[in-house]
Amino acid sequence: MDELTQELQTAVWRKSTWSGSDGGNCVEVAELSQGRRGVRDSKNPTGPALVFTTAEWDAFIQGVKHGEFDRMA
Repeated sequence: MDELTQELQTAVWRKSTWSGSDGGNCVEVAELSQGRRGVRDSKNPTGPALVFTTAEWDAFIQGVKHGEFDRMA
């Protein structure tokens, strides 16, 4: 098992505060080494995870703050 896979398995995952208690569509985020972030589907915690660099994550957060994704279907 490579180092990143092991880190994803032992990471502390947190669910969005916007997630309801009904177990609907939710994502979880984990802070990883080297400033990276992991993102996964909370309904499938053993499934695949996306990993973003610091720059990618910062660009995503700025996009959210500026409404870039508000009209996505």
